[in-house]
Amino acid sequence: MAEFTLPKNSVVGKGKTFSAAADAKNVRRFEIYRWDPDTGENPRIDIYELDMDHCGPMVLDAIIKIKNEIDSSLSFRRSCREGVCGSCAMNVNGKNTLACIHDMDLYTGPIKIYPLPHMAVVKDLVPDMTHFYAQYASIKPWLDTPTAPPAKTERLQSKEEREKLDGLYECVLCACCSTSCPSYWWNSERYLGPAVLLQAYRWIADSRDESIDARLDELEDPFKLYRCHTIMNCTDTCPKNLNPAKAIAEIKKLMVERKRD
Repeated sequence: MAEFTLPKNSVVGKGKTFSAAADAKNVRRFEIYRWDPDTGENPRIDIYELDMDHCGPMVLDAIIKIKNEIDSSLSFRRSCREGVCGSCAMNVNGKNTLACIHDMDLYTGPIKIYPLPHMAVVKDLVPDMTHFYAQYASIKPWLDTPTAPPAKTERLQSKEEREKLDGLYECVLCACCSTSCPSYWWNSERYLGPAVLLQAYRWIADSRDESIDARLDELEDPFKLYRCHTIMNCTDTCPKNLNPAKAIAEIKKLMVERKRD
């Protein structure tokens, strides 16, 4: 019989429990993934009990309260607390979301909080976004306009042209969609993933951009684009209610149309 040894730090163990005060009447249990690479120990799940009568309504409110009042060693990212910076992306009860805009009343029972799946963990709830941002930079996320700008005006769009960008520019690059995509889990070294492809289409769809063919040429690759198998996890999990799967389909449609031409 074959015997397999799990890699170091792959086993998640039971951690510490921090109980609520004895007089707390509205107690909620949080199970949070913890891992500090400096200790050399395996990851663990720490349990925190909070009195919800003294806590804000969002998941991020609870995490901040834990860090401020119970365990200052807990690490996570956050910034705007309004769902526009994408910093506090994490997995809450099995679904990727932004902790700052996710109401705890949506859940019954314990709330389980993990870092985004299938990304290397820097510490606790902090994923390593280096590769994700490098992929984003690779699609040249800016207007590419080789011609000289108009002498007296900016590059103009009609109202209809501007409306084509709705549902695209609102992406906050939180990576919730990409890290919910099985194709990205297994092929992230080459597949760009739904978040980056959504951003790629944002510039392809922009009437002011003059390098659409070059952008499509860059995406014409068996892995960069065509690893998408319309599983739709990306659209289901997007905390901004965007539709990355539709954007990917539009890119594929443009690929077909230009071959016909």
